[in-house]
Amino acid sequence: MAPLVFITGASSGIGQALAQRYLAAGWHLALPARRPAELSAWAAAQGWPAERWRVYGADVAAVDSIVAAGQACIAEQGVPQVVIANAGISVGMDTAERADLDVMARTFAVNNLGLAATFHPFVEPMRQRGSGTLVGIASVAAIRGLPGHAAYCASKAGVVSYCESLRGELRGSGVRVVTLLPGYIDTPLTRQNRYAMPFLLPADAFAERAVRAIESGASYRVIPWQMAVVAKLLRLLPNAWFDRALAGRPRKARQRGH
Repeated sequence: MAPLVFITGASSGIGQALAQRYLAAGWHLALPARRPAELSAWAAAQGWPAERWRVYGADVAAVDSIVAAGQACIAEQGVPQVVIANAGISVGMDTAERADLDVMARTFAVNNLGLAATFHPFVEPMRQRGSGTLVGIASVAAIRGLPGHAAYCASKAGVVSYCESLRGELRGSGVRVVTLLPGYIDTPLTRQNRYAMPFLLPADAFAERAVRAIESGASYRVIPWQMAVVAKLLRLLPNAWFDRALAGRPRKARQRGH
């Protein structure tokens, strides 16, 4: 029987590239989406064999919704070998603006609580089976806070810490936890950025490296490797130097209308 992967955020960008990569490798797909009809139409237009994939209507920001999608996946397709919590949002914020606190709450709801809720239905079944892999998609933005990017950086730092905690909790169970930190990946999300993006990687190239990292048994991987070097150097920089280096850097765009 072909293995099964459950991927959130597969309607575009990294998630879509991961879905295509796994499908090409012979896997079956379980794909939750807020607009299931659109994702289903897109997948059918790609010529994906209908028996190889299934779309579940779900909102990652609503705990009961994404948990129900996971439970439906188990009931209809079985317990996946791999679950990838990829869905995420990135919006600039200004703490002086009251409306942006709501932006931060929404960011955490999707990027953090939504990630844990994505994993939730599968933890116990995987533990009982004695195998499985839970993959959290963080970001190199987790390494240091960037001006105007507080909600996103904080949320992705939270993903790293959460996955590290979960990895420890599941140690010895046969269930692996993998944390992936993409650098700049060419997606509709990053195309909105108003600043230079070094080592920009096409989404399909990221997906290939991500799958190799998952299969290799890695617990933590920055992709591409050049950004891993940059991230380590940034972490080592004294605060005064880091602040000076970012002075004048364009801030992440805030939500339209705010």
